[in-house]
Amino acid sequence: MTPRIEHLQLLATYNRWMNEKLYAAASRLGDEELARDRGAFFGSVLGTLNHLVVADTMWLQRFAGHPRGWPQLAPVLRLATPPSLDTIVFASLPDLARRRTELDACIADWIPALRDEDLDGPLRYANSKGQAQSRNFHGVLGHFFNHQTHHRGQATTLLTQAGVDVGVTDLVRLVPEQID
Repeated sequence: MTPRIEHLQLLATYNRWMNEKLYAAASRLGDEELARDRGAFFGSVLGTLNHLVVADTMWLQRFAGHPRGWPQLAPVLRLATPPSLDTIVFASLPDLARRRTELDACIADWIPALRDEDLDGPLRYANSKGQAQSRNFHGVLGHFFNHQTHHRGQATTLLTQAGVDVGVTDLVRLVPEQID
């Protein structure tokens, strides 16, 4: 595995690990607290977690359209494309958690199937406004994982404000120790 693919694999592992921690923490709040508008960009903890599922669904569907056509992404093509980035796809945390687990499994299965040469070409897709885009695939994957981290940070803050500790969230916890 090349260094770039290894790094993407680390990010996929981190993504799954953090989502498991985040959903476990969120499950300590009742439905009303999860849906309570806390002034965040997507309003509530539930709204923020829905946004991540929506955005990841859209991106994974775009990735599935890559000329390589990875079979690991076939499950996301069966999902309805959310109409907007603030769509509430699931109003209950257990239903949302199931979808999150499915998406994370697709990501974890797909990343090892990437080849280094896949990363250098463009990804052609339509953005959420229907505008044609052509961007470097490796750069888009960087955005994909960074976007998740950004909004998980917001959700972690909202949970902390609600009195729920998510625990350690640092990527470095998953970086293998290296002894000289």
